[in-house]
Amino acid sequence: MRIVAAAAGLAGALALTACSGGGRSGGDSSATPSGTSSAGATATGGSDGSTASSDALQGSWITTSGGKIVALVVTGKEAGLFETGGAVCSGSAGEEAGMRMIHLTCTDGSKDRVTGMVDSVSKSGMKVTWSGKSGAETYTKAEGGKLPSGLPTAGLGQ
Repeated sequence: MRIVAAAAGLAGALALTACSGGGRSGGDSSATPSGTSSAGATATGGSDGSTASSDALQGSWITTSGGKIVALVVTGKEAGLFETGGAVCSGSAGEEAGMRMIHLTCTDGSKDRVTGMVDSVSKSGMKVTWSGKSGAETYTKAEGGKLPSGLPTAGLGQ
């Protein structure tokens, strides 16, 4: 029953994030919060297609890890990660030196998913390799605040 409640809570969070993207446009040319000079140079490129590849990260992404559901939400240059019964993290996502990166800080001090490099992304899935012990994870895109079909749920009730 606890797992059902956690899944329902994640679905609710996904529904809220699905509604919150309204006023943003992809034309924001401000540098990422990290303030590094390479990030600023990348953000002003415009015609090299960097905006399009950053836009590919937008949305709600779901995976399972260690019997828990992990939701990664990217809106604009902001990112958040929520793990059932575990970490709540926030930070940034975008391009750095030609790579798509995610940088997070977790409220519980977890270092499992602090820096992630996006290895691949499509309209339905994304693979991220985290520098922490989580390693490589494959996420499925969640649409309309619903958990994606085919999400592996084995072990969630244990």
